[in-house]
Amino acid sequence: MSKRENLKKAMKPMGDTEYLLEQWGWWRMNGMGVPRYVSPAFALMRDNVQQIGGRSYCITDDMAGLVDGAVARLTRRDQVMGDCIWLYFGAKWPAIRVGREFGISEAKARELIKAGVAWVDSSLEMMREAA
Repeated sequence: MSKRENLKKAMKPMGDTEYLLEQWGWWRMNGMGVPRYVSPAFALMRDNVQQIGGRSYCITDDMAGLVDGAVARLTRRDQVMGDCIWLYFGAKWPAIRVGREFGISEAKARELIKAGVAWVDSSLEMMREAA
């Protein structure tokens, strides 16, 4: 991402939280957020083979865990809004597909996504202040 794109994101309200959610989505899609058993033999084979086409992300596991927890709390509080955030950022669906999933317009889906980003931003800010 160029400096200009970073500057544009920084000037938008919630730009940094949207960026965190984007990074969380790539982290989650890379399998980092999915606890599961991996046999030792598979781990040896996986780690000794060059990975092709992997998406890099710029988020620590600790921060991704905080974002993951915030999205989970949002989903528990408001199922549709949380699912919209999860599908848009976590599954990388476009807003029109998210809207179709819930039988709403693309504009309403974007509205729910923006409200969800604000909720996650508030949740992360409260955690930051508590620390």
